[in-house]
Amino acid sequence: MNRKRLFALLLKETLQIMRDPSAILIAVILPLILLFLMGYAVSLDAKNMSLGIINKSNTKEAHALVSSFVGSSSFKTHMSYDKKELMQLLQENKLKGVLEVPASFGKHDDYTLQILIDATEPNTGGLIQNYASKIIRNWAIEEGIMPSAGISVVPRYWFNPPLSSRYFLLPGSISVVMTLIGILLTALVIAREWERGTMEALMATPTSMMEIILGKLIPYFILGLGSMILCFVVVYFWYDIPFKGSFGILFLLSAVYLFPSLSIGLLISTLAKNQFVAAQVSLIAGFLPAFLLSGFLFEINNMPMALQIFTYIIPARYFVESLQTIFLVGNIPSIFIKDMACMFLVGLFFFTLVVKKTKKGLE
Repeated sequence: MNRKRLFALLLKETLQIMRDPSAILIAVILPLILLFLMGYAVSLDAKNMSLGIINKSNTKEAHALVSSFVGSSSFKTHMSYDKKELMQLLQENKLKGVLEVPASFGKHDDYTLQILIDATEPNTGGLIQNYASKIIRNWAIEEGIMPSAGISVVPRYWFNPPLSSRYFLLPGSISVVMTLIGILLTALVIAREWERGTMEALMATPTSMMEIILGKLIPYFILGLGSMILCFVVVYFWYDIPFKGSFGILFLLSAVYLFPSLSIGLLISTLAKNQFVAAQVSLIAGFLPAFLLSGFLFEINNMPMALQIFTYIIPARYFVESLQTIFLVGNIPSIFIKDMACMFLVGLFFFTLVVKKTKKGLE
């Protein structure tokens, strides 16, 4: 391998990135847009869920219970004395649930309640049930209705005390951003060279195929690390997400993750040689698995067994686990070493395919 030729290729690729508006768009603007969406638009927290309340009881217990629901940040309440009106709003999806306090509530030790929940969205329905049960339980304790003797459970939440979805969504979103840079950007740029014919001109030079591959990988590797630093600054300083680990280890994890991402992007561009096809394949083979099958949004253990097995070849699976650990828990070497080894092996597999499929020729 000739160092001068490799340096010339690196310089050429760097200048091309600096002159390419799409590269800056994907590396800088798109990460900021994604982080903004993940931080503000995407939320798994239960807040302002619409709940209708019909109170038929005049007891102080009933009024105290209704006040507990009205004062809760989890619910946006709608009071009415007409049950048919509330049921109509429930059917029209303007309410997610209806709480009915019967006239007998609070009289003769009768504390029967009815909660009607719209379960078209099972997750939201379950949250309404859990939050309503918690409010009712706290109200009962304050009113002295529940017996004070017996077992008392005091929960303590580790790693995410506010129970905020931002705490695990935003660290995980860094993996999605770096997947876009590693796979989509690399695949598009190299496919563009095939379309314009500059790749054929490059192959006519004395450079070896390994020098060409490294000349393509290294600039986007540095660009990916720069985007990671940008994402970290936004997540840590703008959204105030705690970071309990070491930045050096985060840097190392990101560097290892870029190896399989860049290799997949190179493989796609080598096989496609067309920007449109490369973009479609990148979204299907890179972005969607990183978004849906990495554990970023959906628990892997809840997936069918076939999909659980398939996730082992998705590098984002390991990176998401490491990101959430290093942000919320701290430095756990056993997790990081395992994840880095798996990411490196996946990257080595795809890099080997790139070397075998990329030949110095037009066929």
